[in-house]
Amino acid sequence: MHPLERLIVDVPDFPQPGILFRDITPLLRTHFDEAIAALDGLFTAREWSEAEAVAGVESRGFILAAALAERRGKGFVPIRKKGKLPPPVVERHYALEYGSGVLEMQRGQGRLLLVDDVLATGGTLAASAELATDAGFRVLHAGVLIDLGIAGDFRCLGEAARAVIHYGG
Repeated sequence: MHPLERLIVDVPDFPQPGILFRDITPLLRTHFDEAIAALDGLFTAREWSEAEAVAGVESRGFILAAALAERRGKGFVPIRKKGKLPPPVVERHYALEYGSGVLEMQRGQGRLLLVDDVLATGGTLAASAELATDAGFRVLHAGVLIDLGIAGDFRCLGEAARAVIHYGG
């Protein structure tokens, strides 16, 4: 068990019945720097040197990616829910653990590390990587704070998902 795991609170039946939500708010409130350092450690020095920016997925992924970008002196690129960015944007439909959605991103270029808070089914992370590619970026690697263990041997960008905390599965 990763030491940060004890700070994550299980919230049953949120946001709907049958979902066990892993609340990272207590972890961020008391051990934010340690969480960011652990995420930083998912990527090698070489991978950091190749990256020009960190892309974060709305909304908690923003918090993590922006802090990583600041820590490493990199740019930050937002991936947002539909209707939150001014046009022109590229969009991608995706499946969630308990629904579906649309992500948007402005066009750009450069090499990115992709960061989100939680890997559940893999739909959001996969859609974000595809969206970034469609928008003109090259996604080097992806990492998350928590892998819920739902996605099995999920692969993003041809490699196993990188995560600080792994739950069963």
